[in-house]
Amino acid sequence: MINSKEIPIWEKSNLTIDEAALYTNIGRNKLRELTDDDRCPFVLWVGNKRLLKRKKMDEYLEKAFSI
Repeated sequence: MINSKEIPIWEKSNLTIDEAALYTNIGRNKLRELTDDDRCPFVLWVGNKRLLKRKKMDEYLEKAFSI
């Protein structure tokens, strides 16, 4: 079995808020604020757990002027 800590962040398809904060250099509170919106294209809810779709988040940030 592969330990999730062995998989580099940039190879994961979904990231936790903490992983996304490290990956993007955007604060956890700002990421929570962005993903609280029902229209957020890169959030995936698994029960109460919030995961961020890495590729969709990259696309969103690539197009964004400011957040």
